Amino acid sequence: MKAIKKAVFPVAGMGTRFLPATKANPKEMLPVVDKPLIQYAAEEAVAAGIDTLIFVTGRNKRSIEDHFDTAYELERELEAKSKDKMLEILKNILPKHVNCVFIRQSEALGLGHAVLCARPVVNDEPFAVILADDLINFAEKPCLSQMVDVFNFQHCSILGTQKVPTEDVSSYGIVDGIEVKPDLMEVSGIVEKPPVDSAPSNVAVVGRYILTPRIFDLLENTERGAGNEIQLTDAIADLLKEQRVLSYNFEGRRFDCGSKMGYLKAQVEFALEHEEVGEEFHEYLQSLHKRGMDKVVKIAGSK
Repeated sequence: MKAIKKAVFPVAGMGTRFLPATKANPKEMLPVVDKPLIQYAAEEAVAAGIDTLIFVTGRNKRSIEDHFDTAYELERELEAKSKDKMLEILKNILPKHVNCVFIRQSEALGLGHAVLCARPVVNDEPFAVILADDLINFAEKPCLSQMVDVFNFQHCSILGTQKVPTEDVSSYGIVDGIEVKPDLMEVSGIVEKPPVDSAPSNVAVVGRYILTPRIFDLLENTERGAGNEIQLTDAIADLLKEQRVLSYNFEGRRFDCGSKMGYLKAQVEFALEHEEVGEEFHEYLQSLHKRGMDKVVKIAGSK
């Protein structure tokens, strides 16, 4: 089995939950502190040994391509003003050996279709899929790096998963199977957004996948499912009939930045860990908490 060297980033979605902010700006370009979501995702891929980033884009997504392109005028201006640190950051958004490929998804036919659009670049190789609005914080090793380690030992498709509250299972693809070791499950079934009372487990697939190239043939024959879209989950269910698929409960904390609350939580936690503003931001939160408690005491006293 070949090594994982290519990653697909489906970024053609409209991001309607963040309108009007996403009217002209892709949701993947929304910043968390000082980096856009898509850059966090790209950095996670590069850390896992990926050298080809495949972006499946749509209308109004040009800023993603511009972000990973060279900005000659800005670099010259920073150089002229001796802003060396900022210049270094700008030049090292991606390492020199990493290539970016941009493919246009002509119709919004779902995640499965977006992955299928990448087939001419992926060819007959196993590959990763990363959804940028699932931002994952980690202590020691990025999520995709953990999954690549599992793949290198198991040589089969790997689904990034986490346990979710039972009441939330209807918002995810949910897997069923047998645990083969801690945090690793042999998948026997997968269902997209099941009702709470019929969900096979509370183990949910999140925005990280490692897939074998067989998935492309299956996607080509997958009929439209939920939302009248070609669902990647449906193709994975077919893949289970032919190949071994594992789910891996990764180490790290996931933020659903496709939702406003998840995005706000990510802002706070990443700001607290930021080397430039973390300490000052922590002091601000403490002062905010104190003012909030003072307000509660004042309100209670008035009653």
